[in-house]
Amino acid sequence: MTVELPFFVYGTLRPGERNHALFLAGRTAGERDAVLHGALLYEGPGYPYAVDDPAGPGRVAGTVVTAAPGEHAGLLRTLDELEEHIAPGHPRNLYERVVREVVREDGTPQRAWVYLAAAGVARELAADGAPIPGGDWVARTPGPA
Repeated sequence: MTVELPFFVYGTLRPGERNHALFLAGRTAGERDAVLHGALLYEGPGYPYAVDDPAGPGRVAGTVVTAAPGEHAGLLRTLDELEEHIAPGHPRNLYERVVREVVREDGTPQRAWVYLAAAGVARELAADGAPIPGGDWVARTPGPA
């Protein structure tokens, strides 16, 4: 059984971004700004990747999203599919869904589900990726299209 934790979203699922309206609107009971420490945010092909950086000063800005009553299981399935998370450690995962502690805007720590870049993707990003300065997808200055 999967624990019903909130989700920490940091890219296209954040409020005001394109996938929030498609996948989260009307299915949440609460949304609060938060930060994930010990991670770096990398530019991806139209969406970002968060990568563990436990010894580093990295941080990722995002939103803690709490599922509305009765919505958690459905949201979990929907987000796993969107993030191409097949199963823990699966070689075709694009992201791994893991539990991490995030810090809400009021300073309160909270455990949440976070989708981090899967191992192979994380290795590629570490070698050739472009970190997003400040770790904030919404505040970034997009490159030329």
